[in-house]
Amino acid sequence: MASYPPPQPSPSRGEGREGGMTAGPARTAAETRQTKRVSMTESRYFDALETRDPQAREAALMAALPGQIARAKGRSAYFGTLLKDLDAQAVTSRAALAQLPVTRKSELLELQPKSLPFGGLNGTAPGGLARIFMSPGPIYDPEGRRADYWRFARALFAAGFRAGDIVHNSFSYHLTPAGSMVESGAHALGCAVVPGGVGQTDLQLRAIADIRPQGYGGTPSFLKILVDRAREEGADISSLTKALVSGEAFLPAQRAEFRAAGIAARQCYGTADLGLVAYESEAEEGMIADEHLIIEILRPGTGDPVEEVGEVGEVVVTLLEEDYPLVRFATGDLSAVLPGISPCGRTNTRLRGWLGRADQVTKIRGMFVHPVQVTSAVKKHPAVTRARLVVERAGDQDDMILEIETADLAAVPQERLLDDLRASTKLRGRLVPLPPGTLPADAKTIEDRRPVG
Repeated sequence: MASYPPPQPSPSRGEGREGGMTAGPARTAAETRQTKRVSMTESRYFDALETRDPQAREAALMAALPGQIARAKGRSAYFGTLLKDLDAQAVTSRAALAQLPVTRKSELLELQPKSLPFGGLNGTAPGGLARIFMSPGPIYDPEGRRADYWRFARALFAAGFRAGDIVHNSFSYHLTPAGSMVESGAHALGCAVVPGGVGQTDLQLRAIADIRPQGYGGTPSFLKILVDRAREEGADISSLTKALVSGEAFLPAQRAEFRAAGIAARQCYGTADLGLVAYESEAEEGMIADEHLIIEILRPGTGDPVEEVGEVGEVVVTLLEEDYPLVRFATGDLSAVLPGISPCGRTNTRLRGWLGRADQVTKIRGMFVHPVQVTSAVKKHPAVTRARLVVERAGDQDDMILEIETADLAAVPQERLLDDLRASTKLRGRLVPLPPGTLPADAKTIEDRRPVG
């Protein structure tokens, strides 16, 4: 296969895409939209890329790799420096890719302030982008102008969303990109979107009851809140029959509860840097890799791929994209490759799902929390000598506990400390004061005690 281009803008009149429209005479915009809807409705798959022979897919990815490396070197100041002595045309295999340096998500906290807003990793100037997001850290993330920039239409399609559906989107629209990810993907499928955002449960229930959306996008914990509140108040949300959830652990008990409520929920794995990484299908056996990236599983803290299929390691991604041309970008997330292909017929690599973190950066209620955010809040209170943020699971919710050591509790304004923690992390927590010497000498700044898997 000669080439594997990065994702392209949505087809214009007379243009097509694999598995959907075919090239032909010019059509009106309405005819084009209708053709897309019919083809997507009739097919089990979003496009023909999903069911390719695995060897053909691998050949296409490796054929695209030299061009992607060249784009990264030519368009990104950071990668231009990092890879300056590299011959991009020589990177034609996974073995060659494995020789390249890894850029870690945790490094963005140091890189970006040196060259705001993106640390030079961007391939498109900030003014040429559609949006610029601010994730916790802070870390700034670009959104290009291409339709379905985050590639979420594929995940939504696999979750059962189709043209003409209405999607109630309860991901955040404030500074972080999750809301935009689902909305742009839904629009690419021909769906309408209710921009619910986070919170205001009663208003969101009213909107669902009145508008009657077929699908939900958001965290599984907020969907459970909606289902429980609807049951308590007698609100009719029976129109919801499908959901795409992400941003936090999706527990088997939650899946079963949603199914009992008539909602088939699928999960996906994405990040603010990479967009969609992998998604579930109706088979519910692992998450299938997106078609526009190269996934490696590395031994944590190294640049070396794991030796065996099934071995747990850090998810590292090379993105086939020009606005943010990330090469060997280490997410900090742990996962493992499942053997074989999905029973649904999609043939791409499958991940077991989220299996923990390779660093102390932790996702809590859908938001990343970095150790520096904890320490910056605590440093404002000199009476606190040591602190540790503990994350536990309380039923279906994440519980964030700030443990502090102090010899003079009266000198610690506890509510103000919690306010500072909330301002830093965008999350509410609770405080547990401890006498000096209680925390272990080797205690982590963030300790995640939630069950994994």
